[in-house]
Amino acid sequence: MAIQSASILCCSLLLLSLSQSQAAHGTSKASNPIFGFRDSSAETAQENRFLAVPDPKLAEQHLRILTQAPHIAGSPEDKVTADYVAQKFREAGLDVETVEYRVWMNYPAEISVDVTAPADVHMHGPTREHVEGDSLADDPRVVTPYNAMSPSGDVEAEVVYANYGSPEDFKKLDQMKIDVRGKIVLVRYGQNFRGVKALVAQEHGAAGLIIYSDPSDDGWRRGDKYPQGPWRPDSGVQRGSIGYMFQFPGDPTTPGIASVPSLPDTARIPPEQSAQLPKIPTTPLSYADAWPILEHLGGADSPRDWQGALPFTYHVGPGPVKVKMHLKQDYQFRTIWDVIGRVRGSELPDEWVVAGNHRDAWVYGAVDPNSGTAAVLEAVHGLGELLKSGWKPKRTIVLGSWDAEEEGLIGSTEWGEQHESALASAAAYFNMDVAVSGPKFGAASVPSLKQFLRDVAKSVPSPKGGTVYDSWQKESQPGAESVQSPTEAIGDSKRLPVAQSKADVPVGDLGSGSDYTVFLQHLGVPSADVSSTGSYGVYHSAFDNFKWFKTFGDPDFLYEQQMARVFGISIIRMADVDVLPYDYEEYAREIAVYVDSAKKKAQAEFPGETVNFSDASQAAHHFEQAAAKTIGRQENPPRDLAKLNRALRDTERALLVPEGLPNRPWFRHAIYAPGQYTGYAAVVIPGINEAIDQHDLTRTRQQIGALAAALNRAAKVLENDR
Repeated sequence: MAIQSASILCCSLLLLSLSQSQAAHGTSKASNPIFGFRDSSAETAQENRFLAVPDPKLAEQHLRILTQAPHIAGSPEDKVTADYVAQKFREAGLDVETVEYRVWMNYPAEISVDVTAPADVHMHGPTREHVEGDSLADDPRVVTPYNAMSPSGDVEAEVVYANYGSPEDFKKLDQMKIDVRGKIVLVRYGQNFRGVKALVAQEHGAAGLIIYSDPSDDGWRRGDKYPQGPWRPDSGVQRGSIGYMFQFPGDPTTPGIASVPSLPDTARIPPEQSAQLPKIPTTPLSYADAWPILEHLGGADSPRDWQGALPFTYHVGPGPVKVKMHLKQDYQFRTIWDVIGRVRGSELPDEWVVAGNHRDAWVYGAVDPNSGTAAVLEAVHGLGELLKSGWKPKRTIVLGSWDAEEEGLIGSTEWGEQHESALASAAAYFNMDVAVSGPKFGAASVPSLKQFLRDVAKSVPSPKGGTVYDSWQKESQPGAESVQSPTEAIGDSKRLPVAQSKADVPVGDLGSGSDYTVFLQHLGVPSADVSSTGSYGVYHSAFDNFKWFKTFGDPDFLYEQQMARVFGISIIRMADVDVLPYDYEEYAREIAVYVDSAKKKAQAEFPGETVNFSDASQAAHHFEQAAAKTIGRQENPPRDLAKLNRALRDTERALLVPEGLPNRPWFRHAIYAPGQYTGYAAVVIPGINEAIDQHDLTRTRQQIGALAAALNRAAKVLENDR
C-alpha cells in the first residue's frame, strides 16, 4: 500500500512536469493538433494522463520476475511467464484469454562437436557458457546451445571456412576452386539471417554447417567483453532458429492455417516435406570453441575482408582440420501459449488496433524479448488507469503476448492465420520485440505510418531531455556519434530505409525477424516496430540476463519507461483517431523510387534486352495522384467518415498479390518481403528485384505486371472513396 501511495504521488508530480515539458518543447495540443482528429484537445488530455503512469520501478520489477528463470517456448517456465502476463492484463481491466497452439518444434537431446584431426588438436564442444561474477549461466535449466529447426545428423568431414555464408561468399569459394560438397562449412554470425547461411550451404552440397560468433562482430573487437563490458565473452553462444522463414513463418506443418490443438494430423504437411525445414545438420559455437578449428585450417589465406578478430591469419581450408558433428534433436508437437488481452471499442468494435511483443526467450531474455514485455506491461498499466477513469477507446484494442517467436514467429503467425477474417478490418499492428538494449531510439514501418510514428515521438519525453523525436533527430544527423550494435540484429527498426521521400528522421523498412510479419506480409495490416538500441553483444546467449540489463542496458529503467510511453501512445492514438492517419503520399513516392532503382538494375542485368517498366511507373504515379487527393480529404474530412476510413484501411490490403510471391505464396505483399538471401532485411518490390537477381527475364516482366496491377488496385480503392 505504501508503494501504491508513493506511485500516485509520483504520477501527479510527473503529470505536472510533463505538461510543463510539453509546453516548453512545443508538444502541447494547442500548438500542434494531431493529424486525424477533428478536435484533438480531448486526445491530448488522455495522452497526458497516460504518460504519467508508466513507472521505471515497476518495469524493473516486471523484468526481474520475467527473467528469473530460463523460459524457452513450450517449457513449464514459459507457461509461468504467460500466467504472469495474463495476471497483469487482468489487473488492468482487460478481457484475457490464453490461446494454445500445437506446433512442431525441437529441443536439443544430444549436441556435440569434436575435432578429430589433426591428432594434436583437441576441442570438444559446445563448452558450457560461463563467466566469473555471473552465476546465472550456470543454471542447469539453461538450454544447450543449438539451432532450432536443424535436422538430426552425424557428420564427420574436413572443414571449409566461408566467412558470413552469403551467396557472394560461396561464389568467392567457387572462384578459388574450393569445393564444399561433402564438407562441414564453418561460417560466422552476422550480415544475414542464420537460416540463409543454412540454405546457401545446403544448395552448395555441404554436409553440415557450424555457425560461430566472431569477436570482430560482437566480441572484444567492439569493446570490453562481459562482465567488464556489454560485448560477447569467449564462451558466449548465439542460439537461434535456422527455419526457412523466408518461405513461410509459423508452425512448419501448417502454412496458411492455424495450428490449433484440434487440427488433425491429416491436415498438416509431414515435417519431412515442409519447405521451412533445412536439410543439413547445423549448430552454433562460441568463438572459444571455433578458435582451434580456424587456427589449424590450411589452404589459401582467406580474402582479407573475411579476416575476423582471432589472433592468427584465417585460412579457407579444406582441412586438414576434421570435425565430427553429432546432433540428436528431440522433435515433437509441443504446446505453446499466446496471451491475448482485449478492450472492446465503444464505437467501432470490429476495427482492431493490435499490438504485441513475444515473451519466450532462448535463455533468460532480458533484452530479447522481455525488455519489450516489461514495457508492454507498463503500457497496459497506463491503459488500465485510463479505463478506471472512464475512458473507452473507439476501436477495439487487442494486446498479444506471443509465444515461440524465437523458433519461427510461431505464436503470432498462428494467431494471425486463425483470425484472418477479423483482421481484414484491423487499423494497425504495433510491434515491440526488443524494447531496450541502449539509448538510441529507432523505428520501422510501412511508409503510410512513418509520419504517425514521428508525431508520436514528438509527444513523448526523452530521458535525455526534450522529446524522443528531438533525440531521434539529433542522433540521425550526419556525423552524429553512433551507438555500436552487433552486425546481426533482431528487427529492422535501426536499418535505414531503401528510399526516403521526406527530409526527416529515417524510419526503416519492415523485412522479417519479428512478429509483424504475418500482419503485414500475409494479411496486409499496416504495421510498425519500435526499439531503443545500444551496445549489445550477448544476443541469444545465457548472458542476456537481468544482471547484464541492469549494468549495461538501462540501469535506471528510464528507457523502459520511454518505450512503454511510445508504445502506449501509438495504441491509444490509433484507437481513438477520427480519420485513420495514414500517409499514402509518402508511400507512393517511396514506391516510385523503388521502381526507378529496379529499372536501372534490370538494364544492367539484361543488357540488350527490352525490359519495359512503363506500366509500373505509370501505376506508381497513379497511386501518388490518388494519395495526394486523399490527404486533402483526411485534412478536411466529410461528416460521415466510414467510407473514407474503409478506403484508407483497404488500400494496404490492395497491395497484396492474391497468388503470393513466386515460389513462396505465403508472402503476399507486393512491396515488402524478407529477402530469400537476406532473411531479416527487407527486399522492396520483391517480385521484381528477386527475379532480376535470379537473371530471370520472363519472371521480371511478369512481376512488373503484377506490381502495376497492385498499385492500380490501391489507387482505385482511394479514388472510390470520393
